[in-house]
Amino acid sequence: MRSRSVIAIAAIVIPATGTAQQQAATAPPPACAGPEFRTLDFWVGEWIAEDQQANAIGTNRITRDEYGNCVITEHFRMNDGSLTGHSVSIYLPKFKQWRQTWVDNQNGYFDLVGGPVSGSDHIFVFENNRPVETMPYQRMIWQDVKADSFVWRWQRKTKPEEAWADSWVINYKRKGAKPAAK
Repeated sequence: MRSRSVIAIAAIVIPATGTAQQQAATAPPPACAGPEFRTLDFWVGEWIAEDQQANAIGTNRITRDEYGNCVITEHFRMNDGSLTGHSVSIYLPKFKQWRQTWVDNQNGYFDLVGGPVSGSDHIFVFENNRPVETMPYQRMIWQDVKADSFVWRWQRKTKPEEAWADSWVINYKRKGAKPAAK
């Protein structure tokens, strides 16, 4: 009688073990693991924001860990306290594009969409979704990206055929980076 119990237990355990091994072998890859999810990683870090005359005007802390490996989070603050803002950015593989939502202490809200740009001096571009036709066209671009610096531009135009014009240009320097030799 005892051998029948052992056989019955083995009949239950062995297939269950095989199923677990099969499940482990076919487990889906970790969320947000592909290279397209890493295209905005150059932005992650602690940054000093400077105006065109190299005056420090603010700070920006960009992380990828607050909401897991899928979300890039931004915390921007002007040194004088006049603007404090927050954004979250995520890559949507179904649409092959990045989305960013920005909010700030001046009742600002932007719903942006974009991604890397090939064949251009802009490495990354986000354009604002316009909920009404009377809103200007607005976008932000990252360019001249290096390990410890990049240029960020906020641009606008009122008609599609117009050229983009800078509204705000910030030179970003990575916190702790050595100043360039003069």
